[in-house]
Amino acid sequence: MTACAKCGKEHITWRGGPSCTSHTKDSTRGEAGRPCGNGRVPGTKVCRFHGGNAANVRAAGARRLAEAEATRQVVTLGLPVDISPTEALLQEVQWTAGHVHWLRSKVQDIDEEELVWGATSESTKQATQFPGTDSTSTAAPSIWYVLYAKERQHLVAVCAAALKAGVEERRVRLAESQGDLVATAIRHILDALNLTPEQAAQVPRIVPEQLRLIAGGQA
Repeated sequence: MTACAKCGKEHITWRGGPSCTSHTKDSTRGEAGRPCGNGRVPGTKVCRFHGGNAANVRAAGARRLAEAEATRQVVTLGLPVDISPTEALLQEVQWTAGHVHWLRSKVQDIDEEELVWGATSESTKQATQFPGTDSTSTAAPSIWYVLYAKERQHLVAVCAAALKAGVEERRVRLAESQGDLVATAIRHILDALNLTPEQAAQVPRIVPEQLRLIAGGQA
């Protein structure tokens, strides 16, 4: 807890937790302006006697608690995601490739000697003739290199799993089916327009040109 900028004292309850950030107005004991010692309404910084019972204050407090819980869930547990196994594999490949790239940069920053030799344990001695810290060094790969090697192995594994699941083949088939749908739709549209011979002569140039623009925008 830090001291209040207004009164110079810490706002804490008798149990030691953070208390209401307001101050007392009772001057009968010469204690006006001292920190309020009441507990805060959940999600707020004030107690029920200093505005914490107001409907809007309680609502804002409830929102803050909900947002904090949502953040905790995302950070520590993650939230369920509606995703197909194919997309999950692709995302795992992408994330793992990113991890490998980052760990490679960490390994490249390590000195050659530190890459294979370093401190593996430390012990502090106090009540001895020569107090201090004893450090033990052994020949062993840097932890960064170990993590890098493991992540590379994982990348190979997920890539193999993606290929085995036919991820690329499925993407090709999906693109082909989408292309067939587009071609059929265009054909029906052109048939319904009853184009003049001059307009029909422009179709082979205009349609492919527009499709290439769409494809370029999605790349």
